[in-house]
Amino acid sequence: MTILESKEIPVEDPIAAIELFMENGWTDGLPIVPPTPDGVRRMVGDRDPQEFIGYVPPMNGGATVEKLAINALMAGCKPEYLPVVIAGFKAMLTEKFNLKGVQSTTHMSTPGFVVNGPIARKLEINSKAGCLGSGFRANAAIGRALRLIMMNLGGGIPGETDKATFGHPGKYAYLFAENEEESPWEPFHTGRGFKAEESTITAFSCEPPHNINNHAESDPFLILYGVAGAMKGTGHNNFYVMGDTMVVLCPEHAASIAESGWKKRDVQYYLWETARQPLKELKYNGMYGSEYKKNFWPRWVDRENEESLAPIVRTPEDILVFVAGGHGRHSVFIPGWGTRAITEKIEV
Repeated sequence: MTILESKEIPVEDPIAAIELFMENGWTDGLPIVPPTPDGVRRMVGDRDPQEFIGYVPPMNGGATVEKLAINALMAGCKPEYLPVVIAGFKAMLTEKFNLKGVQSTTHMSTPGFVVNGPIARKLEINSKAGCLGSGFRANAAIGRALRLIMMNLGGGIPGETDKATFGHPGKYAYLFAENEEESPWEPFHTGRGFKAEESTITAFSCEPPHNINNHAESDPFLILYGVAGAMKGTGHNNFYVMGDTMVVLCPEHAASIAESGWKKRDVQYYLWETARQPLKELKYNGMYGSEYKKNFWPRWVDRENEESLAPIVRTPEDILVFVAGGHGRHSVFIPGWGTRAITEKIEV
């Protein structure tokens, strides 16, 4: 039998267990699946439950496979979801992701996750209609498990270590898959050095998605001009601290763009060239107000010329382009917090 080390607490029934978790702040405000020893053992499977994965900032609770399995079970995960949870957790621990900052900032950002590869289809992680919404167990449970890990092992408690002024609903669960079947381009993870038959999860600290309507145009310039317009808002972090940012094109927009011979890299370059703001617009808006010289713009931006155009990110490659969603000519822009997205292989 798999030996577990976590403390067992006797309760009368499942409802009493849920109330116990609520009273102790061990949940995200929603009811949980009580993590019984047998349930945790099923979740762990053949893995070593005491395998140490890492410390979770800012409170640096130690994460073993057992601890991750407990939170995954609480979130409603099936045992086969656990490899995705572990990989997503590992991605967040990368230094460039800066999980400590993400956990304690006053900004509303939270980790969002995108799954690529065969496991997305095997687990039925939604990549199509409603993929950023409710109604899909794998999306909701895996995304929620990663949030519970951040809270219960990392101490990311709203109003305490989590200083977000508002937060946003993605702090419950924020996970979808790329719609590789309907994408006219190579899957995202292959551009990061992985094979198409490998499965990955990309962690990205970000804001909520911003919808972009364009029902009439098929010209790539006109479709992407509207996308660039949404990206040019001066309130998000990217114009000041750069980092990565994300654009998710719906299949119909992506198909129209690709039919004109555009590659994904063409999309990135066009948006990088077009989603810019003159310094006079950034000077009194956004993050730094009149102290606009505090920024991470490239050196070639002339800070003495208010007509100089600052890009939304430092390079075209910093615009992460995915294809997802269902029918309907809506795409989304997802501003970043200012750090890097990290892609981790899912070991099944």
